Amino acid sequence: MTEEYPVVVIGAGPVGLAAAAELTERGLPVLVLEKGPGAGAAVAEWGHVRLFSMWRDLVDPAAEKLLTATGRQRPDDAVYPTGAEWVAAYLVPLAEALGKRVRFGTEVVGVSRLGRDRVVDAEREERPFTVRVRTAAGQERVLASAVIDASGTWSTPNPVGGDGLPAVGEDEAADHVSHRAPDLTDPAVRDRYAGRRTAVVGRGHSALTALVALADLAEQEPGTRIVWVLRRGQVGDAFGGGSADQLAQRGALGSRARSAVEAGRIEVVTGFRTAELRSAAGAVVLVDDDRRALEPVEEVVALTGFRPELSFLSEIRLGLDATLQAPMALAPLIDPNAHSCGTVYPHGVAELSHPERNFFLAGMKSYGRAPTFLALTGFEQVRSIAAHLAGDHEAAARVELTLPETGVCGGAGLFDAPGDTQDSGCCDAEPSAETGREDAVEESGCCGDPTIADVPVLSPAQEVTPVSVEPVRAGGCCGGSSS
Repeated sequence: MTEEYPVVVIGAGPVGLAAAAELTERGLPVLVLEKGPGAGAAVAEWGHVRLFSMWRDLVDPAAEKLLTATGRQRPDDAVYPTGAEWVAAYLVPLAEALGKRVRFGTEVVGVSRLGRDRVVDAEREERPFTVRVRTAAGQERVLASAVIDASGTWSTPNPVGGDGLPAVGEDEAADHVSHRAPDLTDPAVRDRYAGRRTAVVGRGHSALTALVALADLAEQEPGTRIVWVLRRGQVGDAFGGGSADQLAQRGALGSRARSAVEAGRIEVVTGFRTAELRSAAGAVVLVDDDRRALEPVEEVVALTGFRPELSFLSEIRLGLDATLQAPMALAPLIDPNAHSCGTVYPHGVAELSHPERNFFLAGMKSYGRAPTFLALTGFEQVRSIAAHLAGDHEAAARVELTLPETGVCGGAGLFDAPGDTQDSGCCDAEPSAETGREDAVEESGCCGDPTIADVPVLSPAQEVTPVSVEPVRAGGCCGGSSS
């Protein structure tokens, strides 16, 4: 490693700041580059959502040592914080403890080797990385001995279109489309959905979160209507295991969504893969591959997962799985067809390495399009990477994380409401990215086997009437032990 240059970490989110803390503990120079105005900028955008993980699982060990040295103590381990609380009580203080090692308002727009494009072999590994950044003052170049890209996937949500491309007319309908679960405590956001018809596209826990919030709004605001648009031909296990779910908060979320469907407050449309969004007098009409058209809606909430932004890494030699866009050695361990959030084996530098020596993807970005990421797993990733860069290869290869059998997930939960602090979602430190191998942009990979019977649903032409759901079978979701 070219030790005269710092290790550059891209992103001052939970995993990026944890990487900086781990590197600092090992005495390595580090520089964190964050395009947002402060620590946890992406997390702050979903600050109204309560995390599924407790505080005990949301603090990196090296980061805790830094914070303890400043006199700060983390909150009660058994409390589930909101995104805003995670930022205020942990990420902002951690960035302050790291001091000048963190730069805000600094967007990375390119990474390469000094004097070498991706084709040139000669002396490649001896050259430092050159990191091109853009700030308010213009562009500049930062040299680095190693690069850890922990920039996440929050800024690149998947489109409404069922084939992974934006639906025809989706860009033109952008004013009617949101890729975030709405914060209905914000009066302006509430007014956007109150008294209107909204389509929620997606099947994972972020979609359930939005459905529950909008269903509650429908009880308070006459004329508010919700249609749940699913790409698969049946609801299947979308509600999870309910009261039988070993992850109680996730089960509560599914139960509330299920109750709203049973009560007829949510219309369900299945087997609908959106191909086109047509403008219609202040509304949009969703049309699928078979030319079926839904009733016009004023708003579309597309919660179809996320994907990694790789364009600024075009000069880096990446080794990515063709399906998940995750590191090749990691992809089989996180395939959502085979793994839930509690069954992904802890991994480190060996699985995260690329043909480009000393370049790493970490955190949610390392998972590509897979949804099963855990905050705890991210902390273990960067601990291993830091040990490797410090030359402690034994520690880098050692697994220092044991996941609870229930699988602690760090995903998006329900909105902060009095007496409702335990409902939430599953499976990644950002709002959950729903996916599955069949529908790589939508379906939840949290549990592989159906846990409820098929749910009667409505075709686009049917009248909206309450539907009944068969009882949940014993066992629930994600019940297997973790490695």
